[in-house]
Amino acid sequence: MKHWLFQEEHEALRQAVRRFVQKEIVPNTEKWEEAQEIPRSLFRRCGELGFFGLKFPEEYGGQGGDYLAAAVFKEEVARSGCLGVLAALGVHSGVVLPPLYKFGTEEQRRRYLVPGIAGEKVGALAVTEPNAGSDVASLQTTARREGDFYVLNGSKIFITNGVNADFVIVAAKTRPEAGHRGISLFIVDRRTPGFEVGQKLQKAGLHSSDTGYLIFDNCRVPAANLLGEENRGFYMLMEGFQWERLLLALGAVGMAEAALAHALTYARQRVQFGQPIGRFQAVGHRLAEMATRLEMIRNLTYHALWLFHTGQPCLKEVSMAKLAATEIAHQIAGEALQLHGGYGYMREYPIERIWRDTRVATIVAGTSEIMREIIAREMKV
Repeated sequence: MKHWLFQEEHEALRQAVRRFVQKEIVPNTEKWEEAQEIPRSLFRRCGELGFFGLKFPEEYGGQGGDYLAAAVFKEEVARSGCLGVLAALGVHSGVVLPPLYKFGTEEQRRRYLVPGIAGEKVGALAVTEPNAGSDVASLQTTARREGDFYVLNGSKIFITNGVNADFVIVAAKTRPEAGHRGISLFIVDRRTPGFEVGQKLQKAGLHSSDTGYLIFDNCRVPAANLLGEENRGFYMLMEGFQWERLLLALGAVGMAEAALAHALTYARQRVQFGQPIGRFQAVGHRLAEMATRLEMIRNLTYHALWLFHTGQPCLKEVSMAKLAATEIAHQIAGEALQLHGGYGYMREYPIERIWRDTRVATIVAGTSEIMREIIAREMKV
């Protein structure tokens, strides 16, 4: 069903992405889950099809589109029912590339943004540390200026694409005594001496997305790789969080839609006591409730997306969308699994993966507790 927010070109894109997902992602998800990463060829394929450049100017290899086009791509990939694929592709295109375009020098754009849009280079964003999660200002990685270099020391954890990324945007303290006012961002190439992947982390879900623990031991980064202004990194990160949280909400909507679709199919096909289980009132009512909540979070998320797209203040609305969409999507996935009975707990059924994957959406890019804190603050409580 066409929504008023999207124009004809967005709907044409939606159909193109949907065909791509059904043909090139869905048949391979189990293979990628076992490998615990997606292949580089998928990044290149998305680059070839223009999916990474939807909202970037044509001069950098983009499509010259808008945030709505990028939102369509993320939501349709999520409908594959494999949030790990969306995490890998989404972090690269929706979290790493935007600050390169917005704050990068022309040389940085040519070196990282252009091949990033083409899918030839994969990026990651490294902010979270073992002792600094929601409290970004308390991160302990430092960057000390030495001539034409910055020397980075510290570690990062839970970094999506961190294992296989060609470059990582790293948040570090350039003025440790200044708190959040002393954070800067650096582009660190994979082969930079002193940078290593300490461990590929094992997760409960998102198996097809590689997640790394990164170490910086006297890592010498050229001063030319400072992204934006020194000591302005915190504010640059905060700008990016709005879009990242919208992406999480959109992904949750797509996953909830996938969960409901699997539940409907199973309810129509599974026969017990002489009839499909969907004909039992308890099951039918549960499906109706799931569908209603899906439309609630879809429209809440689309409203926040519209505000963001039109440049209006939307911190509260984005936080509401992220909170509600991720929490309710996991609830819908759990109810869909319950309708499958014992089969839902088996890995051969996609609903098991959807249930596992949706859980983390309430944690990343700001936990549900942080979202409630932001909403309460915006309400002047």
